Amino acid sequence: QVQLVESGGGFVQAGGSLRLSCAASRRTFSDYAMGWFRQAPGKEREFVATIDWSGRNTDYTDSVKGRFTISRDNAKNTVYLQMNSLKPEDTAVYYCAAGRFSTTSGREYAYGHWGQGTQVTVSS
Repeated sequence: QVQLVESGGGFVQAGGSLRLSCAASRRTFSDYAMGWFRQAPGKEREFVATIDWSGRNTDYTDSVKGRFTISRDNAKNTVYLQMNSLKPEDTAVYYCAAGRFSTTSGREYAYGHWGQGTQVTVSS
């Protein structure tokens, strides 16, 4: 059983920054891609960012490109999401997900394990 524990969420004003962390219990963490998704109130969960097993390849949804950066530290079994220039529309519960495969994907089916989520609130 893979456990994912997110941290780093909180309340921030527009234009501010937050860094989310996700610690994974998976022994083979470095073999698989990781992703971040988010769900705003009244909306479906959506893809935010993904990183492959090596950390060399990443992908983002268009609305966060240039503002968010996903990274990973395989020695610490941890994936990060650095969020800069935050906007009120970034307000959501952010979920970390562990991939079924080694390559990046923006599709939920490519992820087999999910964290409990961490709340990010951006005020205008």
